[in-house]
Amino acid sequence: MFFCRYSLVRLVFLVVGLVGAVFGNGLDAKDVESYFIPGAKVFDRFFECPLNYSDPESPKITVFARHLVPVGKEAQMKTMPFFLYLQGGPGFEVPLPSDGNSGWIKTAFDNGYQVLLLDQRGTGLSTPVSAESLQELGDDQDKLNYLVHFRADNIVRDCETIRKNLTAGRSSDADSKLTLLGQSFGGFCITTYLSLFPDSVSHAYITGGVPPLVNDPEPVYRSLYPRILKRNKAYYAKYPRDVERVRQIHEHLSQVEVTLPNGGRLSPRRFLQLGILFGQTPGYDTLHQLVLSAAADLDRQDELSYRTLSRIQGLQDWDTNVIYAILHEPIYCQDGHPSNWTAERLLSEEPFKSDFEWRADKLKPDQPVYFTGETIYPFMLDDYAELRPLKKVANMLAEYKGWGKLYDEDVLAKNKVPVAGVSYYEDMFVDINLSEETASKIQGFQQWVTNQYAHNGVRVDGENVLSYLMKLAAGDEAYNR
Repeated sequence: MFFCRYSLVRLVFLVVGLVGAVFGNGLDAKDVESYFIPGAKVFDRFFECPLNYSDPESPKITVFARHLVPVGKEAQMKTMPFFLYLQGGPGFEVPLPSDGNSGWIKTAFDNGYQVLLLDQRGTGLSTPVSAESLQELGDDQDKLNYLVHFRADNIVRDCETIRKNLTAGRSSDADSKLTLLGQSFGGFCITTYLSLFPDSVSHAYITGGVPPLVNDPEPVYRSLYPRILKRNKAYYAKYPRDVERVRQIHEHLSQVEVTLPNGGRLSPRRFLQLGILFGQTPGYDTLHQLVLSAAADLDRQDELSYRTLSRIQGLQDWDTNVIYAILHEPIYCQDGHPSNWTAERLLSEEPFKSDFEWRADKLKPDQPVYFTGETIYPFMLDDYAELRPLKKVANMLAEYKGWGKLYDEDVLAKNKVPVAGVSYYEDMFVDINLSEETASKIQGFQQWVTNQYAHNGVRVDGENVLSYLMKLAAGDEAYNR
């Protein structure tokens, strides 16, 4: 079934390629809005893609990409190679950069590329998935049938549609290939790309996102919970007085129903989800300032201020980016394996049950309350205002057994694309051991393991991170620093 289904998908792409040949290069479109940021001219490009690539009569969705060209090189767009960035998530768009003279974009420009910043399907300007948009689809089964098409396999098929559109008429296949950069979940997408369309990729660079080649999320969370626990202990070692402050806030939330500005509920468990900040720089400090302010609110007025509540709401993205919640665990599912709320199930088992005890009546008097991380739970469907309307379909997604393959290990074992990736030794989001295992299965993968950065290293120091990965892939540097 797998190969038959993908034969049909390839037929769809053949048709897309022929259409591109007939109607010309997408760079010739006259109705594209453009403007300048420092160092780059930006073109806002919209593409029409099938919702379901296996169905030739599929309804269409819109996919958006910002196209950045170095200032002064606009006349070379039809010959310059494309450098496509795949965002982390799942479920996040790519914001407009402030300029093209810094970060990894500068490195890409310096190496002769023009850049594509993709809003992956369902995010940003790409037919966004939200509680409001899903209400238009009908019943929950209709919503399920729609949402199952928003994983990495279809994201990379969208990339193929865009690639064919923008490189139509180029003189050789080599000139039509993409170079890829993927951050976190974007690295998952790259690995899917290398599985499905390796001949379309010139080079690939992965930052903090070499995916585990698993069939369900259980191995992922079994490895990540201990890392989250370690980060909690490091946090309280840095800010020991926060043990008492967090207990104070937790006790307040256990006794009082607290409503956030958008109508969501700040339950004890939702508050503890702020531990996701531990995985970024400067996450410890950000959380400490919030805890300090919240505890001061309670000391002063016995309730949390609007300012504190607004800050908490703003630090949690599951309302504004619902794919991040309802399709988070399914990004790990293959071959018919359901996700089944794995993070919640493991948290009900020892040793994690005791380590992450959150119930006020079960806590010992001097026991620190530990935060959770990038983990998704059923209670969120009640506590987050924008997830409440999606409760039924979210549970249906958790039980869904129709997931197909995302990775082809046989293809990856024969990989010929120069590929390099950085894995962060203390990464709280993507387990280093599982990443190394995957890297060993991709032929020619050059892996850089470092504790110099947290998970957001490419955002903190993108110019140097990408430059080093390019050297690694080219064989210009040693295996590791």
